[in-house]
Amino acid sequence: MKRGRGTDEFERQARELVGKMTLAERCSQLKYDAPAIERLGVPAYNWWCEALHGVARSGVATVFPQAIASAASFDDALLYKIGGAISDEARAKYNEYRRFGGTEIYQGLTFWSPNINIFRDPRWGRGHETYGEDPYLTGRMGAAFVRGVQADGKSKYRKADATLKHYAVHSGPESLRHGFDAKASARDMYETYLEAFRYCIAHSHPAAVMGAYNRTNGEPCCASPTLVGMLYGELGFDGYYLSDCGAINDINEHHHVTDSPAESAALALKNGCVLNCGSAYAHMLAAHEMGLVDEETITEAAVRLFTERFRLGMFADDCEYDNIGYDAVDSKKHAALNLKMARESIVMLKNDGILPLHNTRGLKLAVIGPAADDKDTLLGNYNGTPSSYTTIYEGIRRACLGKVYYAKGSGYFRGDADNWDEHFLREAMLAADRADVVIMCLGLSPAYEGEEGGFGYGGDKADIELPQAQKKLFDAVASRGKPIIYINVSGSALAICRQDEVSSAVLQFFYGGSRGGEAIADIIFGRVSPSGRLPVTFYRSTEDLPPFEDYSMEGRTYRYYRGEPLYPFGYGLSYTKFLYSDLSVKKKRHGADFTVKVKNTGSMDGAEVVMLYIKGREGVKNEPVSTLAAFRRVELRPGEEKTVALDTDMYAFYRSDMSDGGKKHFYPGEYSVVCGPTSAKVTLE
Repeated sequence: MKRGRGTDEFERQARELVGKMTLAERCSQLKYDAPAIERLGVPAYNWWCEALHGVARSGVATVFPQAIASAASFDDALLYKIGGAISDEARAKYNEYRRFGGTEIYQGLTFWSPNINIFRDPRWGRGHETYGEDPYLTGRMGAAFVRGVQADGKSKYRKADATLKHYAVHSGPESLRHGFDAKASARDMYETYLEAFRYCIAHSHPAAVMGAYNRTNGEPCCASPTLVGMLYGELGFDGYYLSDCGAINDINEHHHVTDSPAESAALALKNGCVLNCGSAYAHMLAAHEMGLVDEETITEAAVRLFTERFRLGMFADDCEYDNIGYDAVDSKKHAALNLKMARESIVMLKNDGILPLHNTRGLKLAVIGPAADDKDTLLGNYNGTPSSYTTIYEGIRRACLGKVYYAKGSGYFRGDADNWDEHFLREAMLAADRADVVIMCLGLSPAYEGEEGGFGYGGDKADIELPQAQKKLFDAVASRGKPIIYINVSGSALAICRQDEVSSAVLQFFYGGSRGGEAIADIIFGRVSPSGRLPVTFYRSTEDLPPFEDYSMEGRTYRYYRGEPLYPFGYGLSYTKFLYSDLSVKKKRHGADFTVKVKNTGSMDGAEVVMLYIKGREGVKNEPVSTLAAFRRVELRPGEEKTVALDTDMYAFYRSDMSDGGKKHFYPGEYSVVCGPTSAKVTLE
């Protein structure tokens, strides 16, 4: 099994250093909170660092839009720049923290991001940490993030480590994750659950992969010979494998595959998990003394981890990244990237012509809803601390030349007591009565959809409906007869059929980062044209969904859902119009690449996300309805036309072969392709 990046100078240095350690010292270095070895000049290092959309939990940092928001941009080039900005800030912080002689948690360079799990079900609380429901979009965005963070090839040393998580087949239920067995068919494994990992590994060479809490088809993910064998074999990974926090203790405590922490530690290490977040590897020396794991396996794991520390320049005096100063943190340059991504992440789902608003001194707006002036709806989770932030209400208030009224209207679910519901409602109706246009900001916040232990169903949602208190608020305000611009604030798809029916315009705001309120105002007042596209399907009802605990992909996501969605994957409107023409194809070995002409026929600058889908082959069982095969974001001035190249990945025309255990093979023949701005709208075939 392949374990490193080849025999190189960093590995030689690591072997020399590890060779001087006692066995107990080697064991101690396999824990995430690795202690100092003072006699060898090894400082303490804590491997646990977070950077999902900015350096997290480590003081002030640029807080970029949440991952699901970045996915809505379909702008992997911009996400690559953001990854670089994040690692700049990480290096700046690390350079200062290490002056204390070692790093504490969240102060290092080894980031446990990105989350590239497939957002298979909108009820999953952590779905907003991902890049959506499509494996190809997830792979493209994830690979761009990894390349930006690591900056491989730009220096002798790597700038920071990125970690793909959670491997594999992981997307809830949160309340059961420590003992849950996610059962997936071979077809779903290869065509959905493993595909983003394959793409990211092939196109960005991530330093690490994190194993999930759950079992997959009976084997604990952090000690699975099947999964780890595929990771280092078929998927071509050559980095280091680590556990989610506490996942190895779960092997004996919840999965009941072993009987003790020592047995769990030995099982995980022997199956390739070299780094433990949690306490299980504190029993590694005991496991060795019990004959459960040999010294060579422990030594090789320590060498693997120290190779990485040397590769990061932690023991070097010539690492150019040591020169990144603290001024990089929360810089103006990064703020500009932040605002650009926030603008690109907003999706316009409906517009009867009310938008953009004509911003005059006589304009009177009412901004109503629990999400309107809520900082949490900007920051998502696994976030840093912004030095400043702009809520939706503040962004609109600052930009509007006229009068802006504000009312909370309701709590997310209810008021602090029954009588508060009526109190909030009255404020909202008074504000609406005084306005020409009402902007309603309803939905969720990361407090209500998130990780295990969160509100409601352990972090997950029982359904995809708006909470009842907010439905009551919407209907009360709608009864006042004013035009409504509805902003759905959430990290996931909600069933907002009523809001779509009644409102003049609908915008989707995925947790948009510290400058999200400015971005919303820019869209509403027409400073920029909306260009975001949905990275998930919006269903009409919870009843459209299969059982949450069922990991079969049938009936899930645009690829396998055969009903009529409220808004399809890839959907999003603009203030301008685009014309497609001259779709052409160029064959290549095992596939094809395409070009298409796109022209801005409207009167405003705009960006179009050009998408290419491969339709399911007729008469072939279990084929997806369609599959995203290529996309490119293009910016066009009024009247401008560009030829857009849509290069497909070599696996775009591969399909699972059930006679070969589900592995993907190229199938020659005729394929139907669709080119356009969404998975549902046919522009060119």
